Amino acid sequence: MKVIVQKYGGSSVADPERIKNVANRIARKVRDGFKLVVVVSAMGKTTDQLIALAKSVSDRPDERELDMLLTTGEQVSCALVAMALKDLGIRAISLNAFQAKILTTRHHTNARILDISLSHLKEYLKDHDVLVITGFQGVTEDGHYTTLGRGGSDTSAVALAAKLKCDCEIYSDVPGVYSCDPKLVNRPKKWPYITYDDMLELAATGAKVLHSRAVEIAKKYGVKIYCGSSFTEEEGTWVVDRLPEWLEEPVVTGVSLERNQVKVTITDLTNDAAIVSDIFKRVADRGINVDMISLVKNGERTHVSFTVVPDKLDGIKELLDDTLSDYGAKYHFFGSFAKITVVGTGMRSSYGVASKLLEILSGEGIEPEIVTTSEIKISVLVPEEHAQKLVEKICYAFSLVEE
Repeated sequence: MKVIVQKYGGSSVADPERIKNVANRIARKVRDGFKLVVVVSAMGKTTDQLIALAKSVSDRPDERELDMLLTTGEQVSCALVAMALKDLGIRAISLNAFQAKILTTRHHTNARILDISLSHLKEYLKDHDVLVITGFQGVTEDGHYTTLGRGGSDTSAVALAAKLKCDCEIYSDVPGVYSCDPKLVNRPKKWPYITYDDMLELAATGAKVLHSRAVEIAKKYGVKIYCGSSFTEEEGTWVVDRLPEWLEEPVVTGVSLERNQVKVTITDLTNDAAIVSDIFKRVADRGINVDMISLVKNGERTHVSFTVVPDKLDGIKELLDDTLSDYGAKYHFFGSFAKITVVGTGMRSSYGVASKLLEILSGEGIEPEIVTTSEIKISVLVPEEHAQKLVEKICYAFSLVEE
């Protein structure tokens, strides 16, 4: 039995015509001899609309109830795709997370998959050629629905592929993985192959082709991912462990941009690593993600800066008000900034990427607020109003656009 997992994003199932198009694509694969597990997102902007609806009745919607609401979006598209397939004579069935036994943690709105019942999937595949499964959602051991966070349908699909030990095809309105978002730069390069490491860094720093947790699972279990468009037959991109030997590895693979960043600076902390550790532990305990951490010692005092997104500011403010009173320190918010990240596994064996990047910023008269680096990425925090122009210049400087 040849099995493959496919995932279709919200734009691919945004209206009845697009749903029929997806059904035809799936049917062709069935006729080629495959059995499919198909993961679908909610139609178009349904999730955004449901969130807005929740906020119209509650300023701070209860997370458990919000998950109950949001899971309805995927159930609608899931059932409609199954209906369209049955009209084509395909033996299909729609399944929600409860029926597919996708077990998750209890963290509402940001749960993690713990297990998927392989025996249930195999049982359904005996009598059906296509299982259409709701993405983005799971169920706890005690039967409560959860959601996996934005972009979670990618995670659902790759987790299913890992369980079934097969490839995963991710379809959206973008025909592959580019060196930069085509909405930011004209004619960015499209890669035929990209490594898990490069894709993971790009996804984690703002690239919207794949969700970072999906790439993490793919890397851990060796799931090959194909990223393509549901609207064309244009060749897409394979996400793999390593590039084919015949393909030259670029020094820089991509540039990503995350807008709407706020810098938080804590000043006048005593030089004590335990204090800094305690502050970030309390932040983590609140479920708040921080980024681009910078620590500077000045004599007997320590100053710490990090970035957060604006919707976490209330939580950070409340936490710092409670925490810093214990240490006699102060904090300030600064914004708005954007984070630009240059990514490339080729940086491991090449020099000069950081100097070239800082030279570009200097040429525009911009001094970065924070710089963070790893073996294969460099991130800079810059004023948001300059971000677009800087991304364009960086892409041209590193030959990431088509000639």
